[in-house]
Amino acid sequence: MVVKKDYYRVLGLSPGASLEDIKRAFRRLAFECHPDRNRQHGAEDRFKEINEAYQVLSDPEKRARYDQRSYSYSGRGFDGFDDFVSGLGDIFEAFFAGSAPTGVRTRVPKRGANLHHSTSITLEEAAFGCEKVIDITRTENCSHCYGHGGEPGSELVRCPACNGAGEVRRVHHSLFGRFVNRVVCEQCYGSGSIVSQPCNECGGTGKQRRKRKITVKIPAGVEEGSQIRLRGEGDAGEWGGPAGDLYITLSITEHSNFKREGDDIFFELPVNFAQAALGDEVEIPTLDGTARMRIEPGTQAGEVIRLKGKGVPHLNRSGRGDQLVTIRLVTPESLSPEQRRLFVELSRTLGKPDHAKDNGKGLFRRVRK
Repeated sequence: MVVKKDYYRVLGLSPGASLEDIKRAFRRLAFECHPDRNRQHGAEDRFKEINEAYQVLSDPEKRARYDQRSYSYSGRGFDGFDDFVSGLGDIFEAFFAGSAPTGVRTRVPKRGANLHHSTSITLEEAAFGCEKVIDITRTENCSHCYGHGGEPGSELVRCPACNGAGEVRRVHHSLFGRFVNRVVCEQCYGSGSIVSQPCNECGGTGKQRRKRKITVKIPAGVEEGSQIRLRGEGDAGEWGGPAGDLYITLSITEHSNFKREGDDIFFELPVNFAQAALGDEVEIPTLDGTARMRIEPGTQAGEVIRLKGKGVPHLNRSGRGDQLVTIRLVTPESLSPEQRRLFVELSRTLGKPDHAKDNGKGLFRRVRK
């Protein structure tokens, strides 16, 4: 039978083209004419023709017979399933820059999952640091089989699902024939072997859920929402991979006396008229305990007294914030007869403020302070 097609012309080559020229031309044309990319009429037939020509010219024996015009080729484009599979690799290579079809993924070490935990601390613990013991539940390697999955002394046997290959072949039918895809065996996870006797403690998984107490060192100066990372305290890894990390988020409970803004501490001190007018020396609470503070004579309501270095230590650096004490003037709700007489007498001597003369300057002065 006379060959009806000029396969060299199909690939745009001369009869003396090298094997590399044939491969290069096939990849270029297959990429241009593949039906998934080229929706024009006739692209599918052109793609089949290109593959047919490549099947002949890429095989030395078939090419020799073709060149001698003694090879009777049927024009089907495929000489059985084996020819199609071999050509398929080149098609994938053309479309994926030389990569092979999706193949087997063997077992590789896999890092364990990270865990997250929240814990509450006091303002003092946040300021000066502390150690907290927390309870977590995590996945660990089985204490009986040490993560192996089999009873101690048991042996590995060939996986019956994949017959030791570590992969299973799945065949998909399409317009161009049968596609064979290799996937990891779901029973042995690509190792090709399984334990002959699963561990009685973990059922062959190699893992167990355990409750653990973890000691956490909290540095001085942490803030609300700060996060501490403990490396390797998360879930155990798989197939020799490292354990994940444990992330601890901190929340600071509300304090009965203090408010915190940044590294400064705010405190409100109630004083009476006599203390504000005559001045006084009082004891106030601080993060370090009680401290003595001087109230100057004539102190006005709302004035702020700053105590240097009595705030929260700076995180990861030296120094501390301040404590700011706001004066709150307390008006007595009830008076004894003697107190009332004294206040009446004091009122006569003080007189009434001249609001027009003051014109709000005293108020603005206090606000600026």
